Amino acid sequence: MKKAAAEVIREYGPFEPDGKVHGVTYDGQRIWFAGGPGINAVDPSSGTITRSLPVAGHAGTAFDGKHLFQLAEDRIHKVDPGTGQILATIPAPGKGGDSGLAWAEGTLWVGQYRERKIHQIDPADGTILRTIDSNRFVTGVTWVDGDLWHGTWEADQSELRRIDPQSGQVLEALEMPNGSGVSGLESDGADQFFCGGGGSGKIRVVRRPKRKANTSQ
Repeated sequence: MKKAAAEVIREYGPFEPDGKVHGVTYDGQRIWFAGGPGINAVDPSSGTITRSLPVAGHAGTAFDGKHLFQLAEDRIHKVDPGTGQILATIPAPGKGGDSGLAWAEGTLWVGQYRERKIHQIDPADGTILRTIDSNRFVTGVTWVDGDLWHGTWEADQSELRRIDPQSGQVLEALEMPNGSGVSGLESDGADQFFCGGGGSGKIRVVRRPKRKANTSQ
């Protein structure tokens, strides 16, 4: 396993009103995060909130190219990002103990925090298709360039981990600075990760390491 210090290249926030950032996602133009009374869109250039949707958001957030998906206690809501309307609801696999949320391969990927698991689920009905075990608490989850990454947060220590999606083996880890917890995780599809900072009310941007082609590590 390769291990290195995470390179934090920018911070957004802290955001109000309640000073918490839970799930984080990216729609190609805006960063979305769950926090306060709803889901908020942030302009990545200015760092200001440009929209807020009155949808409960207690944990992970994902974007499928058209819709937002939002963990709200023991449910996952499918949300119209234009109106904030909840279009559909499915059960969350952790029944309220869920954390990160990501969209990839036409399915949702859900972190189950204290159970240290990542579930791949059917977005239509919540059926669990596959489960990956971790050896750390799982927070945010994201896919980028065929790689599965997830955040960890135990005590004051957090990492971003690239894992084998079949075995769960940790292939690479980026250690966050002390006190910089990761509550949500999303890639911009290129060289940046957006990391929700929990009670800090911040979103931290971490540089994604370059990886040589045709290697597993």
